[in-house]
Amino acid sequence: MRRRASLVLLAFAVFFAALSPLIRWYGFPRLAKIPPSQYQAMVLEAKDATLLDYATMRPKKVSKVSIVQSLRGNVPAAERVRERTGRDVVVWDTRSHVADDKGKLVSSIPERYVFDAHTQEPVHTAGEHVDGDPVRREGIEYKWPFLTEKRDYEYFDFQTRTSAPIHYKGTRTVAGMEAYYFEQTIPWTKVKVPRKLPMGATPEVVRQAGMERWYSTKRMFWVEPVTGAPLDGQEIHREEMRWKGQPDKEPLTAFSGHVKMRPDFQQAAQDLVRSQRQLVLALTSYLPWGFLALGAVLLTVSLVLEHRSRRPGAPGPDARADTADRDPQPAPATGA
Repeated sequence: MRRRASLVLLAFAVFFAALSPLIRWYGFPRLAKIPPSQYQAMVLEAKDATLLDYATMRPKKVSKVSIVQSLRGNVPAAERVRERTGRDVVVWDTRSHVADDKGKLVSSIPERYVFDAHTQEPVHTAGEHVDGDPVRREGIEYKWPFLTEKRDYEYFDFQTRTSAPIHYKGTRTVAGMEAYYFEQTIPWTKVKVPRKLPMGATPEVVRQAGMERWYSTKRMFWVEPVTGAPLDGQEIHREEMRWKGQPDKEPLTAFSGHVKMRPDFQQAAQDLVRSQRQLVLALTSYLPWGFLALGAVLLTVSLVLEHRSRRPGAPGPDARADTADRDPQPAPATGA
């Protein structure tokens, strides 16, 4: 009986030991993915910022500039891309809407971002754009991969329509969670004028006025490494309208400010990361290590039972059967 139990436990030990790496290296890459229908909105603010007043064409100080970033998963578009490419993709339709302290439009730039649901690598397909201009992204945007590494990544900048390194600068603590700090600096670069501007201004009107739009930013992210989701994000953002062919003429500041997540949206993002982090850890740590430990325990118990069944003097199953089959011997008679 002990030998039979030890064999059963040995079988379970092998099963759980084999399941441990299978979950980590086969199950996790296929099960962990970005949902195709995700919707998220984030509000960022730049207090005491500078904006260009298009009525007077002069920079002015404002108490606050709000940037609303909305992100919506386009399921029908993702299914069409999946049919063409055979890849499990997510299509995000995003918009960055900038408003002044009175809620009036400053600019609004839409994007379509197509990427692999599991690895977050960009997938190039028709319809990928920034403000209506076709683009071919390289690297990441908005989100880092699951299990983010301590290294530099290529990060796509939608203003310049190009990718540049975003550098890992060390480990920090944000809201009690470990975070990897990344930083990217975009030097002054001539960029396109947004199609939506205040007072009906258009890129053509800006061009006819003999002006060009230039942009520079310092981008900072604090990324939770398990989920690859930012816990915090900031930018020191600057835009200028420069006079074409007149480098000596003073440019007009179109926007200048330190952009930060609004505290309530920052808290919501951190709460979401906490919940999603446990799901990723279950596939990468809790279940693999738990099954491995369970397999080790079962193996130990199996070996103990096998050892006890083989101890010297312990009757084997055949010996016990022979003893049971023998007729009992009569007890010797004793005298009175």
